[in-house]
Amino acid sequence: MSTSQQPGADAVDPLPIPVPAEPAPAPATGGVLSRPYLALSLGIVSVVLLIAFEATAVGTAMPVAARELHGVPLYAFAFSAYFTTSLFAMVLAGQWADRSGPLAPITLGIGGFAAGLLLCGTAASMWVFVLGRAVQGLGGGLVIVALYVVVSRAYPRRLQPAILAAFSACWVVPSVVGPLIAGTVTEHLGWRWVFLGIPVLILLPLLLALPQIRRRAVGPLPADPDAPPRTAPRGRLAWAFALSLAAGLLQYAAGDPHWRSLPPALAGAVLLALAVRVLLPRGTWRAARGLPAVVLLRGVAAGAFIAAESFVPLMLVTQRGLSPTLAGLSLALGGSTWAFGSWVQARPAWSAYRRTFMTFGMVLVAAAIATAPGVLFSWTPVWIVAVAWGFGCFGMGIVTSGTSTLLLELSAPEEAGTNSAALQMSDGLSNVLLLALGGAAFAAAGGGAVGAAHEVTAGAAAGASHPAAFAAVFLPLAAVAAVGVWVARRTRE
Repeated sequence: MSTSQQPGADAVDPLPIPVPAEPAPAPATGGVLSRPYLALSLGIVSVVLLIAFEATAVGTAMPVAARELHGVPLYAFAFSAYFTTSLFAMVLAGQWADRSGPLAPITLGIGGFAAGLLLCGTAASMWVFVLGRAVQGLGGGLVIVALYVVVSRAYPRRLQPAILAAFSACWVVPSVVGPLIAGTVTEHLGWRWVFLGIPVLILLPLLLALPQIRRRAVGPLPADPDAPPRTAPRGRLAWAFALSLAAGLLQYAAGDPHWRSLPPALAGAVLLALAVRVLLPRGTWRAARGLPAVVLLRGVAAGAFIAAESFVPLMLVTQRGLSPTLAGLSLALGGSTWAFGSWVQARPAWSAYRRTFMTFGMVLVAAAIATAPGVLFSWTPVWIVAVAWGFGCFGMGIVTSGTSTLLLELSAPEEAGTNSAALQMSDGLSNVLLLALGGAAFAAAGGGAVGAAHEVTAGAAAGASHPAAFAAVFLPLAAVAAVGVWVARRTRE
């Protein structure tokens, strides 16, 4: 409605103030693939699918790239550069999308992600390659948070669980075929084509999604006169930069376990503690009921499970003599059960029981992590790990999609971006911190070296790792997951 149509407005005002057009009312029936949502759903799901494929394929091509670029000493930086820059981009995307809508951050994010891939694929030195990974991280961080804002604005509440479950399902196929395709391309065409081929595939999602996002989710939301004024902390972007710096310092210290790493480790820990107090919802660390508990639960679940999963193949190779291929296949069942868990929590008929399902999911996650070291006993069948991990992934599918759905339910529309950034930060930070702590416990208990990207070293493959070292990893992580059962019960306001 223009100002000339408002009660009391001057009917001859020659310069009415423009306001954003109101989105078309959402249909009362139909799913995420019904005609009104088909193009948007296919577009944004395709974006997530490409990001998932890149994430699962890059580990296969990275060792070859580092060797050919004579940059093996910088190998770890190629992984950490993506993570550290994505943390900053998540906060930026949250504020940007809340203020102006998700179209601009998604467009810039996809462009940045593609530019980073091209930079990596054409790199003549390892430092240029690391720079490309950093640009990718900026793009990926912008996209993943802005997509949550798209879901919040463009889909009615009844369809949000289904589209978020589709996001989780996007990781199933890439996790299985991504390394295989990347390995084949690397072997026959060269590692550069793993990076250069993906930008071409981004064109289709752009053509499908961007027009729909412009029509359904563009512009700032109209102000609610009854809503209390927002009191967002000042300087969030500065704190986001501090968080990225802290993550980089901690990863550097973890990669160089020496006394000289103590100062950067301490500096990183202090910066991290200060930054998360500003960037995460108040009360997150004490699991305050509602939104803070949802954000914490995401971190507890993801950090414990992913950190434990990193040690499963190494344990099966060193303690039970499996080949790396068979050890990796022991986790293959998890992709389908993860997707099934996401589907379960998205059923409209079961929405009233979502928090109960999430509590049950965390029980499954804790049980899976606690069961895995049972194969350290020779009389335990090796297939127990595959079965346990299948149940654990089912629980993770419920929890990850459930926390995403609850986050949007508990967020005011104008805060969906900021809160989505907090959820993603909790996920990523807990992965890094718990994996670092797990690696320290593993080494202290007599474990062998664990190579980057879960590569088994020759010494470890020969049986250098002590069985107790794996118990020192899995049992504390199972305890962390058990705490998640309590946190899940506090997600109800």
